[in-house]
Amino acid sequence: MNVLKSIFKLLCGFAIGIIAGLLIAAVGIVCFTDTTFAEFLGKLQSARFADAMLAATTAVLIFIISSYFLILLHEAGHLIAGLLSGYKFVSFRILSYTFIKEDGHLRVKRFSISGTAGQCLLVPPELPLERIPTGWYNFGGVFANILAIILILPIFWIIDNPYVVEGATIFCFTGLFLIILNGVPMKIAGSNNDGYNMLNLRKNLTGKRGFADALRINALLQNGMRLKDMPSEWFEIPAEINYKDPFEVSIPLTAASRLIDKLDFNASRALFEKIYEEKEELIAIYSQEIACELIFLRLVTGNTEGAAELLTERTKKYIETYRRTMSSKERVMCAIYLYKEKDREKATSVYDSLLARKDRYLMQGEVLSDLAIMRTILERD
Repeated sequence: MNVLKSIFKLLCGFAIGIIAGLLIAAVGIVCFTDTTFAEFLGKLQSARFADAMLAATTAVLIFIISSYFLILLHEAGHLIAGLLSGYKFVSFRILSYTFIKEDGHLRVKRFSISGTAGQCLLVPPELPLERIPTGWYNFGGVFANILAIILILPIFWIIDNPYVVEGATIFCFTGLFLIILNGVPMKIAGSNNDGYNMLNLRKNLTGKRGFADALRINALLQNGMRLKDMPSEWFEIPAEINYKDPFEVSIPLTAASRLIDKLDFNASRALFEKIYEEKEELIAIYSQEIACELIFLRLVTGNTEGAAELLTERTKKYIETYRRTMSSKERVMCAIYLYKEKDREKATSVYDSLLARKDRYLMQGEVLSDLAIMRTILERD
């Protein structure tokens, strides 16, 4: 049954792609040639079915290729704009492939974040908070996509080939979609897009602090440093937090995570519980992450029933999805086996598996922390 559903979804997606391809091709041909829409329909009706399918399939393939290329270009724009603003390179991710600098060498690892197709991480320059540049870092991706469209436009007047015109049209519409999606200030599934960040970080110093500290923390985590060993001032929680702002919320979240790394489970649980009370204000991925950490913390502090309340099917699926890219999910599973299912053998096997695969994770500092915490609870209980 699942196979049939997958095939059905694939066929539906392909059909939608063909229809979208034909519509985009029609718009491009009408806009950039002397052909009217009625003439285009007439030619389509008179064309052989095989030719029409070829044109539609070409449109779908060009859309896929354009999407990948423009996303890569978008992240490259962030990279170049950030470097020109004084930032230092940390990692560059396109889909799940991440290029990271370790020990002076460029390495490739697999890592993904729900809801994102790519990401460029740099370290901000050591300047007073109000002087740290954030505009070009955030606008660089949109600027790269705008530049790509400008460079492709001459094709419409230089080359008189329907397939080339079709491809250029699809490329431009795809680029325009990404420009609007990233450049027009908005929140997508609760997360700020680049345009929103440009405006918000100019006037919101708390958000700007969360943005800058998150970049610094990620850089050190990727290089193998644990949260407990990082400067304590990065984890000082402001008196007021806007829980709708992901950058502001990242400050107490990393502070709570640091308490786990310091084995202060009760204090960490209290802080995570406090943040989770605002779950209606939080972006979805933060709510899921907090739920996972609270499952772990409730288990290790003796509240098995409270942990079971959070261990919903949705949370189980989330944990399973990210076990291979986020070592913290293995730590949670170790606690579930040890405290909820009372199966020490399974809990130990989770630890052994993570230890054997530790070099495959992007956040090496996080891996070292999770291994140490798992050893602690396995030896303690």
